[in-house]
Amino acid sequence: MSGINNNRVNAVMTSDQLANVKTLFAAIQAQLPFLVGLTPAERMGLPKINVNNKTFTEDAAIALRNSPQLFPAFLSIDMMQNDLDLFHQLEELSAICRQLSERIEDTRILAGSEAYTTALSVYRIAEAASIAGMPGSKAVHQHLKERFNYRPGSATPPTPEQGADTPDLNRI
Repeated sequence: MSGINNNRVNAVMTSDQLANVKTLFAAIQAQLPFLVGLTPAERMGLPKINVNNKTFTEDAAIALRNSPQLFPAFLSIDMMQNDLDLFHQLEELSAICRQLSERIEDTRILAGSEAYTTALSVYRIAEAASIAGMPGSKAVHQHLKERFNYRPGSATPPTPEQGADTPDLNRI
């Protein structure tokens, strides 16, 4: 678990780095102009190659290639082979993208967790300062405390650990 004493990620991208990464993603997309978007219904309804039918599909392509006289001319081995080749190529790229996406998401989650953990410490210290009567601390504590106020319709007021909606901290 991270905390203010165990900050596992302490980085910020420069605007140039962010722009360059976005440009690289755009360049990758430009290299793949044939990519499509599916509707949720299409995604669910289309038959898919999986572990159980991948070999069958490859065997059918071999049969179509080796015995074309058995099949109607509208079954194109070239088109089927292109689809299979693209499937394999995109399967490799997809694995790389999933790994990168997972690391981006994990780092995003960790950075957010570390910021939120520090925010909770700020809240608790502001609360202690307010209780101790430190000048100016009551307003800060009251503003931060708004985040955890009881909301009608909820059984109990949220605690800092439960993560209620985030307030606008620019008002402080």
